[in-house]
Amino acid sequence: MGNFKEDIARIRAFVFDVDGVMTDGGITVTPEGEFLRTFYAKDGYALSLALKKGYRIAIITGGRGKALQVRFDMIGIEHVYTNCHHKLKALHELRDIWGMEPDEIMYMGDDVPDLEPMTHVGMPVCPADAAMEVIGISRYVSQFNGGAGCVRDVVEQVMRARGDWYKLGDEPIPVASR
Repeated sequence: MGNFKEDIARIRAFVFDVDGVMTDGGITVTPEGEFLRTFYAKDGYALSLALKKGYRIAIITGGRGKALQVRFDMIGIEHVYTNCHHKLKALHELRDIWGMEPDEIMYMGDDVPDLEPMTHVGMPVCPADAAMEVIGISRYVSQFNGGAGCVRDVVEQVMRARGDWYKLGDEPIPVASR
């Protein structure tokens, strides 16, 4: 573990949990048994921009529901592990697929099921309202809560450190992908 700014400049891939990270953790259940979640549009913009600039992004969540896959298809995230109860195994699969070292990967989690995979990446991070145990192992704690901009916060920091963040004159990301 070195200097934080230098370490985030090595990040080439992001792995995110969903409930409590990309959402505030609240779930509405419809009479048909579907789970409904609210996502933060600015997080979606940052993810779309990161994909456009060549970053790898994956979702590893214990959550399930058709809406999750629809949301990540809209953004263009290829690797989505839902109803996943072996998050470390999924992370190792991703590392093999991507051919990356742990120090090139940032994992953002918020609760106990994220602890194990977070200890196998170079940059474990979390939202401000994460569980105490997760905060304790994180290299960075966002000032934003889950579902309120924490994803945008970490993606933007990495992209700025690498000189990849949006610049005036860049082609904008289509609204549908947010």
